[in-house]
Amino acid sequence: LHGCAGTGKTFLAMYLALNAMLNGDGPKPIMILRSVVPTRDMGFLPGSAKDKAAAYEGPYQGIISELCDKSYEIMKQNGYIHFDTTSFLRGTTFRDNIIIIDECQNLSDHEIHTVMTRVGEGCRVIFCGDFNQKDYTREGSGMGNLLKIAERMKSFEIVKFDKTDVVRSGFVKDYIITRADLEERGLV
Repeated sequence: LHGCAGTGKTFLAMYLALNAMLNGDGPKPIMILRSVVPTRDMGFLPGSAKDKAAAYEGPYQGIISELCDKSYEIMKQNGYIHFDTTSFLRGTTFRDNIIIIDECQNLSDHEIHTVMTRVGEGCRVIFCGDFNQKDYTREGSGMGNLLKIAERMKSFEIVKFDKTDVVRSGFVKDYIITRADLEERGLV
């Protein structure tokens, strides 16, 4: 799933994963993966790797509370949802998981390759990202290569959202459309 901000990529991915898992139509549990790339660095985060990764779990707490009667923390405690970063995946094989790779525009090509080569039997994989929200500045995003590869794979479907698909709010939709118009005219 790729497209502009506010189109519901993460929400839709979580909905599809929860629906499949809770209706017995899909593998369990849901594995959410993200790169630990902040929008803007705010300095050292104290605590363990788990504590630091928790800063990236915020969006999923709200989405779960909108989609189901269980909290994100309860879903995690009961083993239905796992969250991890792309930092330490070497040697891991995911089996019978629904894997959501969120904010994939922030993954380097190396990180995407690492994630893709961890997928074992019985998995479904959903990538969510937006070319225009790249926070990765070192190596650059691997999303372009991912799309080139996915277009040639029979096992991938690509869903592209555009500015008319924004559902977050009327305000955000107006902002995105206005900004895109000004960018096309070279005014922003």
